[in-house]
Amino acid sequence: MMKSLLFSAHPTPPLLPAPRLRSLLRFRASSSASASASAPPQADRRSPRPAPSRRPSSSLYARPSLLDMERERATRRADVDAFLASLGVDPGELAGLELPVTVDVMRERAEFLGSLGLTREDLAAYPLALGCSVRKNMVPVLDYLGKLGVRRDALPDLLRRYPQVLHASVVVDLAPVVKYLQGMDVRPADVPRVLERYPELLGFKLEGTMSTSIAYLVGIGVGRRLIGSVITRFPEVLGMRVGKIIKPFVEHLEGIGLQRLAVARIIEKKPYVLGFGLEEKVKPNTEALMDFGVRKEALASIVMQYPDILGLELRDKLVAQQSLFESSILVSREDFGRVVERMPQAISLGRAAVLKHVNFLTACGFKLSQVSKMVVACPQLLALNMDIMRMNFEYFKNEMERDLEELVEFPAFFTYGLESTVRPRHEMVSWKGFTCSLAWLLNCSDAKFDERMKYDTIGVEEMEREDSSDMNASMEEIESEEYEDSDYDDSDDEFV
Repeated sequence: MMKSLLFSAHPTPPLLPAPRLRSLLRFRASSSASASASAPPQADRRSPRPAPSRRPSSSLYARPSLLDMERERATRRADVDAFLASLGVDPGELAGLELPVTVDVMRERAEFLGSLGLTREDLAAYPLALGCSVRKNMVPVLDYLGKLGVRRDALPDLLRRYPQVLHASVVVDLAPVVKYLQGMDVRPADVPRVLERYPELLGFKLEGTMSTSIAYLVGIGVGRRLIGSVITRFPEVLGMRVGKIIKPFVEHLEGIGLQRLAVARIIEKKPYVLGFGLEEKVKPNTEALMDFGVRKEALASIVMQYPDILGLELRDKLVAQQSLFESSILVSREDFGRVVERMPQAISLGRAAVLKHVNFLTACGFKLSQVSKMVVACPQLLALNMDIMRMNFEYFKNEMERDLEELVEFPAFFTYGLESTVRPRHEMVSWKGFTCSLAWLLNCSDAKFDERMKYDTIGVEEMEREDSSDMNASMEEIESEEYEDSDYDDSDDEFV
């Protein structure tokens, strides 16, 4: 028993193979180890397989990347900017604007605008014109303006003053304005002249300033049927704000004595007076008139006779004209104010015209002191047609056989038509055997004169009343065509 336990606790070691077999086993083990070392390690099943490499595609539909497209666009924009700079246009002014992708298209636009008369300076002043397509924007607008009658030679100035018209829509922007003008009785033939003179009008909204300014003018008494004429001669009125420009102007004229209806008559005849700056011209000119001896109560009459006086460089003219009257006609400073009151156009008479008429009167036998008195009483003597004055004087001297002093007392004799008034009335009075003054003979209407010819005698009191009447009453009958317009330094063309 004990012997079996001892043998179980120490088992016998296994038998070893023979020496030849051990050599063979070592050879196989070494061959296997070298094969394992030379073989590549197998990838783990859980690790992803590397993606096979793709060859670049040669398809015709392949597109460049966004980065490539952006680079190409930037290159083309740089070329366009360089072209704009060569024209004198700041490319930065068009930084946010979509421009043509090629220089050729931009060159076409610049050349087209140049063919319209715009210079490089004009394009530099308004570079947005280069953002307009020739076919989509410019041609439709220019074609519409041409059909209206806008002259080709007027286009450069129109485009310089309102280049935004190139961006306008014919249907949405331009046609409604033209329809509005025609609705205001502007004749179709006058519409292009209105647009040429005031192209900014094409950018106005119908419900804005245009409507309110016209409504105000009608409200103060401007004839509704004359609105078309007012707009044609002074379209700028459509852009004037009532509260800032028109109403203050009207109220100022009312303040110097004009009735509102009288202001309306002035606007009907000479609407451009609304363009005289109230603070820059109108108020300083009314003050200048009073500084040179014009009475405040006479200001309204002066403006009614000569509205253009409100827009002149008046103070300098008054200084020069007062000096001329003092030196040439011996008119005092106080009397100079009376001259301006009776004929405000006297401030625009040229020196040559004044001296020519003064020389004529002195050649007729009047003393310079008498000429001075005649001019103060009737300043129109300095602007009358010389042929009319000569014929009247010859008839007075040869046929009427009166003393020169009567002409000194009634110099307005020269303002009446010889054949229409002076000769027939003188012959009638001579036939009746009346002896009367020149004022009684001429200073009345034809109806009043016919009534006088029914008298058997002339009352002394009536004749004295006529002789003492205001000279301005006779001035109302002077016809404008008797004046020599060329004798004036200024004309209405300055304001029209």
